[in-house]
Amino acid sequence: MPEQHDQTSDIEPRSVRLELARRCRGVTEARWFALGVFAVILLNAALLGLETYSGLAAEWHAWLRLAEHTCLAVFTAEILLRLGAHADRPPGFFKDPWNLFDLAVVLCAFLPVVRENTTVLRLLRLARVLRTARFLPQLRIVLAAVARSLPGTLSFLLVGALLLYVYAMVGWVFFARHDPAHYGSLGRAVLTLFLLMTLDGIGDAVHAGLEVSRWSLVYYASYVLLASFVLVNVLIGVVITSLDEARESEKADETTPPPHTAVSREDQDRLRERITAARLALDALERDLAHATPPHTRQAVSAASTSRGSG
Repeated sequence: MPEQHDQTSDIEPRSVRLELARRCRGVTEARWFALGVFAVILLNAALLGLETYSGLAAEWHAWLRLAEHTCLAVFTAEILLRLGAHADRPPGFFKDPWNLFDLAVVLCAFLPVVRENTTVLRLLRLARVLRTARFLPQLRIVLAAVARSLPGTLSFLLVGALLLYVYAMVGWVFFARHDPAHYGSLGRAVLTLFLLMTLDGIGDAVHAGLEVSRWSLVYYASYVLLASFVLVNVLIGVVITSLDEARESEKADETTPPPHTAVSREDQDRLRERITAARLALDALERDLAHATPPHTRQAVSAASTSRGSG
C-alpha cells in the first residue's frame, strides 16, 4: 500500500505538468500569438529607430521608456509561455537553437551590468530584431544557410588570404619603386589588390603597370582570373550548397511528428503506471484474503492468482 501511495503521488505532478504544457502549447501554437509577438518585435525595432533622433527622444523620453519596458514584459511572458509548453519535456526546449537565442536575449536585459550600460543594452535590443526569423521561414532558411556555410567560408578566406599575400609580395617586388603609393609596402599592396578584387579601377592599374613592364598584363590578368572569378564562384557554390542543405533540414523538421505525439507517449506511460499500481493493490488484497480464509479456500485463491499471473 505505501508503494501504491508513492506511485499515485508521482503521477499527480506529472499530470499537472501535462496539463500545463497542453494549455501553454495551445497559446504558443496559436496564430494570433505569433502575429502578436512579431508585431512587438517590429515595434521594438521602430523604437530603436526613433531613439536616434535626439530631439524626439528628449521630448518623448518617458513614453519611449514605457514602450521599451512593455516590449520587454511581452518578451518575458513569451519565454515563460514557451517554457511552460515544454513542462512535460523540459530538455526539448533547450534543443531548439532559437529558444536558446531568445532566452539569452531576454535574460541579458535583466543583468545589472547590462542594464547600466546603455551601449550594450541597445545592442541587445537590436538583437531582438533578429528574432523575426522565427516567424519568417524563408529568412530562417537563409540564416541557417549562412551558419552552415561558415566552415566553407573560413576555408575560402584562408585561400584568399594566401592568394593576396603571394600577389602582394610579387607586386611589391615589381611595382614598389615606380608606384610606392599602391605597392610601397606589403600592407599597401594587399589593400590595393583587395580593392581590385571588385574590378574597380583595374583599368587604371593595368595602364600603370604597362608603363613598368609588359609582363604586368600577365600579373593582373592571372590575379583577376583567380581572385574575381574562381574564388568568388567557389564562395557562391559554398553558399548555394549550404542553402540547399538548410532547405532540406527545414523540410525534415516540418515532416517530424507534432508535439502532441510526445504527450500521447506520456499518457501511455501514465496508463502503464496506473495498471501497475492496480496490480500491486490486487496482489496485496489477495494476500490479505489468503491470511483471512481457511486453508482450502486459500489454495483456490492461490491457484487463481497463478493463472492470472501466467495470463
